[in-house]
Amino acid sequence: MADKLTTVLWFDGDAEDAAEFYAGTFPDSHVGEIFRAPADYPSGNKGDPLTVEFTVLGRSFSGLNGGDTFQPNESVSFMIVTEDQEETDRYWNAIVGNGGQESACGWCKDKWGFSWQITPRTLLESQQAGGEEARRAFEAMMTMHKINVAAIDAARRG
Repeated sequence: MADKLTTVLWFDGDAEDAAEFYAGTFPDSHVGEIFRAPADYPSGNKGDPLTVEFTVLGRSFSGLNGGDTFQPNESVSFMIVTEDQEETDRYWNAIVGNGGQESACGWCKDKWGFSWQITPRTLLESQQAGGEEARRAFEAMMTMHKINVAAIDAARRG
């Protein structure tokens, strides 16, 4: 682990599966070292993965197989900024189609309970523009689950 700051995500025994999914879904991503239990322990066996280092879009993470004590919630989410509808669809469909679930306004949850915001750049730009353009795009977004880039662009134009 070379980074001074690494986000640790808590999993209930499936950190390795999650890391492999993320690495296979997002570019500049890979699974790194897997630290396995050197001996049997109260909730597992020798050889079980304890932590899994992985990178998603160039950012370091560690998955900790800590059991079912803690569950992810929406107070922490991962925002992926996309450039077009194709990229938006690819990430959304990968997460939702792999046991995840849709939510509102570009949010979805993966099968491990982590929240993702699949956010087209045009939506962020509309909010930076402010005024009526921002209001129209915001109101359009409020009607969506997965963000429709063409609809946001049309709302921006009025």
